[in-house]
Amino acid sequence: MNIEEKQLKDFILDSGLVSKADVTSAEKDSEKKKESIGRVLVNQGKLTEDDLRRMQAYILGIPFVDLKTEKLPFEVLSLIPEPIARNHNIVAFKKTDTSLEVAMLDTEDLTALDFIKKKVGLKILPRLTDTESMKSAILQYQKSLKAEFGDLIAEDVSNVKNIPSDEAGVELDEKSLKKLADDIPMIRIVDTLLKHAILQNASDIHIEPQENELLVRYRIDGLLHDAMILPKNMSASISARIKVLSSLKLDEKRLPQDGRFKIDSDGEKVSFRVSTLPTYYGEKIVMRLLRENVSGFTLEHLAFHGEGLERIHKAVKSTTGMILTTGPTGSGKTTTLYTVLDILNTPDVNISTIEDPIEYQMKRVNQTQVRPEIGFSFASGLRTLVRQDPDIIMVGEIRDNETAALAVNASLTGHVVLSTLHTNSAAGAIPRLMDMKVEPFLLVSTLNIIIGQRLVRKLTDQKEKYNLSKAEIDTLGKSINLDKVLNALREEKIVGKSDKWEDVPFFRPKKDMKDEDSYSGRSGIHEILKVSPAIKEAILKSADSDEIQKIAEQEGMLTMIEDGIFQCVQGYTTIEEVLRVIAE
Repeated sequence: MNIEEKQLKDFILDSGLVSKADVTSAEKDSEKKKESIGRVLVNQGKLTEDDLRRMQAYILGIPFVDLKTEKLPFEVLSLIPEPIARNHNIVAFKKTDTSLEVAMLDTEDLTALDFIKKKVGLKILPRLTDTESMKSAILQYQKSLKAEFGDLIAEDVSNVKNIPSDEAGVELDEKSLKKLADDIPMIRIVDTLLKHAILQNASDIHIEPQENELLVRYRIDGLLHDAMILPKNMSASISARIKVLSSLKLDEKRLPQDGRFKIDSDGEKVSFRVSTLPTYYGEKIVMRLLRENVSGFTLEHLAFHGEGLERIHKAVKSTTGMILTTGPTGSGKTTTLYTVLDILNTPDVNISTIEDPIEYQMKRVNQTQVRPEIGFSFASGLRTLVRQDPDIIMVGEIRDNETAALAVNASLTGHVVLSTLHTNSAAGAIPRLMDMKVEPFLLVSTLNIIIGQRLVRKLTDQKEKYNLSKAEIDTLGKSINLDKVLNALREEKIVGKSDKWEDVPFFRPKKDMKDEDSYSGRSGIHEILKVSPAIKEAILKSADSDEIQKIAEQEGMLTMIEDGIFQCVQGYTTIEEVLRVIAE
């Protein structure tokens, strides 16, 4: 169902949504980039994704459906598993004895259509819809599932009778704990907690014993939300069940333990990294969710753009040297490295990784898991990797002097090395490596670029435009170089050449919107530090991070907060969200 470029161009002109001059300019860009004119106009901000979809639907003769105000029957909605609906942006909304109508954002997603046809055994009738309708449908899906899971939990809790407890100072032995863990209602409760977290797209599950209750919380889009409150006497049983799944010692409650396990939920493989910690009221358990089959990211999808994106592409073309990502835990560092690896992953190179844990599985990449308990650390693994004839090496994290020295030496001897560091900024990575006893002259010879990043919550379509007052602009100007950000916006044609800050629209959630409905998903804000001749000179003089940061900014680097404001203008997030994340 391809659309001819001329047909699409004529339709765009007839719509009056884009000026003739912009269409002519986009046509030239589309020929250079070998992209559709519609896609170029969307990338330039001249058309919205939904405008383009409506045009495509009209040209192709596919019905366009608006589901924003529709209450969809759960028995129809649930014919498509929620992970499939979310990942492929496809929902079932109308069913007859012989057919099923599905709303999609991309009617050429044949994989999703084939899957659904096999699952339901009906004729599938694809319909196009807009992003707001899709969001509304998936939200209904989650609310229905939440209610369903709440009922399941309540039912299973009521079925758990006379749970033995060790709260009164009576220690339960391993046999008693194993019996608790194998109790059918308890198995269902834990399975429900895990599946509910996957459906809510949580990154972590916190199970926290309180004085009189057991609190379950999910971290969604970087923020913790209360999910469920369970009876306090279920603490030992749930702890035992999770320990069985992750092969931990059942009767060890005085020391922290770490483990992992994997489940398959509606065709989606999810690994759980488990950590237990003794607290005053019992064992606290935190599980990190790692979706193994996440793939297909691009640097543009991760919100890299402009000069920063060019810097990464130039560094990727180098056959030696180091590419580092920095930021706190959970800031998307590993996802960025996997995306760079995906670009580098061609048939003519050998790629090897040493990770803890292996977060995503990649084809044609040799991935190795560290095992500290048997002496197999990042350093020992890296020492072996360089003897395996790799072209590209990814080290999950540089966390000690030995790993740092080995990584630098590997990049000196003809390898591209990718890794992460826990520092607050890109510039902070250089003094951190010096603290790890890496000589400045070695850093000058090996470092290519350093990427600093954070994750901000993304606005949904439930947003409105507004303009900053002069006082607000003056206040913002105290934190960032507004002229530099405005120039970047002009260069990337996000705003007009003559626009001033008073003319630039920002976005915020619509009034009376709940927080969970205002934001969905997260996006990166970045700073990309190129190790230029001036920065190399500063490194050789053992400059601190402030001096290096100053040079990088003078050379045109957008800081994380400046990149955040750039994305606020694009409508991806809010100023408040950027300031919240930067302040953490």
